[in-house]
Amino acid sequence: MLWLLNVYLVSKNQLQALSPLDGRYENNVKELSVYFSESALIKYRLKIEIEYLIALSREKGIKELPTLTTQEQIRLRKIYLNFNSSVAKNIKSIEKTTNHDVKAIEYYIQSKTRKNLHPWIHFALTSEDINNLSYSLMWQDGLKEIYLPTLELVNRKLKKLAKKYKNSPMLSLTHGQPATPTTFGKELAVFYKRLDRQIHQIKNHTLLGKFSGATGTWSAQMVSYPKINWIRFSEKFVKSIGLNPNFYTTQIEPHDSVAESYFKVILANSILTDLCRDMWSYVSRGILGQKKVSGEIGSSTMPHKINPIQFENAEGNMGISNSILIHLATKLPLSRMQRDLTDSTTLRNQGVAMGHSYLALKNILNGLDRITINNFQMKNELDGHWEVLAEAIQTVLRKTGKEDSYEKLKILTRGQKIDSLKVQSFIKDLKISDEDKRMLLSLTPSSYIGIANKLVDQI
Repeated sequence: MLWLLNVYLVSKNQLQALSPLDGRYENNVKELSVYFSESALIKYRLKIEIEYLIALSREKGIKELPTLTTQEQIRLRKIYLNFNSSVAKNIKSIEKTTNHDVKAIEYYIQSKTRKNLHPWIHFALTSEDINNLSYSLMWQDGLKEIYLPTLELVNRKLKKLAKKYKNSPMLSLTHGQPATPTTFGKELAVFYKRLDRQIHQIKNHTLLGKFSGATGTWSAQMVSYPKINWIRFSEKFVKSIGLNPNFYTTQIEPHDSVAESYFKVILANSILTDLCRDMWSYVSRGILGQKKVSGEIGSSTMPHKINPIQFENAEGNMGISNSILIHLATKLPLSRMQRDLTDSTTLRNQGVAMGHSYLALKNILNGLDRITINNFQMKNELDGHWEVLAEAIQTVLRKTGKEDSYEKLKILTRGQKIDSLKVQSFIKDLKISDEDKRMLLSLTPSSYIGIANKLVDQI
């Protein structure tokens, strides 16, 4: 009967959703709705319009609009602070008449304020002054509140695993062929450091905002109040909401800074895709296992299977996210003349891109929580490839001045399966110092890991 209850609990909207983010994966990404839904966009627009009205009232050069009292400002801010679905539906109903989303915001605010404030709502602005700030804040807040904390959680998990397995030797594969051994922990440390750098860059990147009228010239503002320093006013306002001002724009903010931010997430996704593929390969080789989950099924016909589906799901979702982000980052900086509307419909998809990235992060966390290490298989792999010591032997021979050292080891090992006896027999016949000979004879594929474990200690 449990499955019947589960079916009942699945909402009709989930089953009929066009996007899997709003259907199958709704519960995994619902936190993002606060930042990227249509309702969220309406709330951000309300915030910008209200804060602008308050800022205008503080401008001493505008005598016709007295400074709003503290109580009046509190009442105005409640318009967006108390925002709910009922307000969103009200504004959408206004939009049905206006056929203009930003104008609907203006009319809604008018319905909540006294008449002498109505002329000052959206005063001398173009819709893009509101939209560019709203979309940038949505992306910035979504990154800060949801994406980055989860990305940092993934990286902390990688660091923890790297330290746990810093002394676990494993065979490397370069070009898919046996190569100088490493440790599992050191390989995870590589991903940790790569991600750590991207996290720092994403955190410290600054988004730009435009607030300069119809074509970026403050023309309407200057006609109305030529003595006001509108550049300084705009700079102060844009900074007050958490963005940096861009004074050189057309009707739209050129989107260069947000495109740069998209590319940083793209690179983080690419690094994580690299991680997922490696983890998948390690599971396939048998050097990693996965914890069993009671009741879970890996295959509808093969009962033995525990598939690395978390890493596969993450790889697929990061691919979708990057495809969207690449389009956003390469399309948004392009606009015909002083503007066209292609950016408007494109920007609405930044939340979709974020959703797929966020879903991927959650799957990576689940995947990392399930991995187990198979020390027996790791040792078997290493013991089956003594040829990897050829590098060490020929390097020591080079040190002693042997000109054909590389060639000798090539003859011994290239394309051949050799064991410990062959390697040690070769070493014993070498004309090198007793110290070097003892050192080489003490080497095994498992011990030939250089400073891999010490590198992990540095992260």
